[in-house]
Amino acid sequence: MKVPALVVHTAALLVAASLLAACGNNADTAVAAKEIGKDTACALDGMLLADYPGPKAQILYDGAPEPEFFCDTMEMFSLYLKPEQARKVKGVFVQDLDKTPWEAPKGAWIDARTAFYVVGSKKRGAMGPTIPSFGTRDGAQKFADANGGKVYPFAEVTSDMARLDGGALHDQRM
Repeated sequence: MKVPALVVHTAALLVAASLLAACGNNADTAVAAKEIGKDTACALDGMLLADYPGPKAQILYDGAPEPEFFCDTMEMFSLYLKPEQARKVKGVFVQDLDKTPWEAPKGAWIDARTAFYVVGSKKRGAMGPTIPSFGTRDGAQKFADANGGKVYPFAEVTSDMARLDGGALHDQRM
């Protein structure tokens, strides 16, 4: 049995329209970083983010209207990498130090999962040791060359690297 060309053509158009509509729906649900205001506080300790140097971070959880902000990337990684962290994450953002100054970072938000990080540098953030974030491996390497540390992509940062105690719990010198 031969199917009329008009029926085939109409069916193809309906499939194409459905696919385009689905693409449009995904674009509407895209997640974007929020800007830090003068009164934006850290989710872990209540510190005002705008008062401190170094890169900040934010996590947007599924179902949450606003992200949780963090004084620095160390806090974000510490929470995000905990095995008991079971909330669905819609977005994780850090500031790109390729595009904003350490002393007073503003804007320059990028997807944390695409960034590069310097672990073990001598630079200190709001809470002491931090893990500076960069949009490019080259930027991260230049920072590491100047300030010490080693460059890692997001997927290679481990919970041992993101310790908020600075290693004090294992300090045997006391």
